[in-house]
Amino acid sequence: MIDIWGAVAVMTGTCAHGAEDWRAVHDFWFPPGLDDADPDALRRQVEWWFGGGSNGALPPFAPVLEAARAGRLDGWAATPLGRLSLIVVLDQFPRGLFAGTPDAYASDPAALRIAEEGLGNGHHAALAKPWERMFSVMPLVHAEGPGHRERLERVVALAERIAREVPEPLRPLHEFSAGQARGHRDVIRRFGRYPHRNPVLGRPSTPEEEAYLAKGDFVHQRRMPAG
Repeated sequence: MIDIWGAVAVMTGTCAHGAEDWRAVHDFWFPPGLDDADPDALRRQVEWWFGGGSNGALPPFAPVLEAARAGRLDGWAATPLGRLSLIVVLDQFPRGLFAGTPDAYASDPAALRIAEEGLGNGHHAALAKPWERMFSVMPLVHAEGPGHRERLERVVALAERIAREVPEPLRPLHEFSAGQARGHRDVIRRFGRYPHRNPVLGRPSTPEEEAYLAKGDFVHQRRMPAG
């Protein structure tokens, strides 16, 4: 069972063991049993991660996101799994809680900083599971701004390496992930930003972006093909 109340206690300061409270987030996002999941179960998990399946379960974690944004959970970054959980809170939770609003992207700079620190200090390399390493670098994909294309080139290389190294049953999941990384890279190569965010953020679109938006083939909406 997910210890949501324990996670909320971090925000209120009532928990005596705050260093461990990242576990509620980790076990929610990476449910036990993934190691032994068959391809169909893994495909369902991917849909849950990227198809909005988690959104209905996220409201109890809203205070945890608020605490993370205020810097009250920075201590989680002392360990690889704690850092990963903080990245999930700042990078993934806003996209589910605030979809279609500017707030969905408001934590991207903080998530990017924490993810890049993890790449530099060995925390990313210390993650044992390929899906953990995948989410550890997701802010490099999401955060717009200077160096975005270079960050995505790095993510593509990491994703392709993971796809080569994972056991055969996991390969379709990670080949799909690598394909998504390449797709995002191509969008940033072309536009320097994600045009699908323009209406949400009130940004005017260029004629080329308007043509892209009219086509509607957005990388983040692609789904893992059936096996």
